[in-house]
Amino acid sequence: MNTKMSLLTMASIIAILGIMMIPNTAIAQINENDISITPINEKISLETTITTLKVPENNTLPWGTVYGVASDVSERYPVIIQFYKGDEAVHIAQVDTKGDGSYEYKFRVRNLDHNTGEFTNVFHGEYTVKIFKVIPNTNPVV
Repeated sequence: MNTKMSLLTMASIIAILGIMMIPNTAIAQINENDISITPINEKISLETTITTLKVPENNTLPWGTVYGVASDVSERYPVIIQFYKGDEAVHIAQVDTKGDGSYEYKFRVRNLDHNTGEFTNVFHGEYTVKIFKVIPNTNPVV
């Protein structure tokens, strides 16, 4: 039993160190003040989350990800993700939620032109990201 526990502990430490070594250059942070809920009708509400995505000019990672943890979402309604550079919408996505209410959207931050071998940054700089989810209504009065 102690051997299994020791191996599990070592594997956990190695996994954590491995994750820490992966460069994480695209940063998005959510502040609780940036989440609002607007009732739609007596059954559902619209949850809007606004966050900032920062992609540095020297980014070398090809993918970015927007994801949400398991939550109480209304079935049959997708999550809408909108990217804005200033006031201009530059990218919009629609993703379905999984059975536990979580979602994940992967997008290209950097592309490789196979003809020239040159990389092109699709996203660079600062973006406002708006995430819209339909949730069961938490407000008894609409």
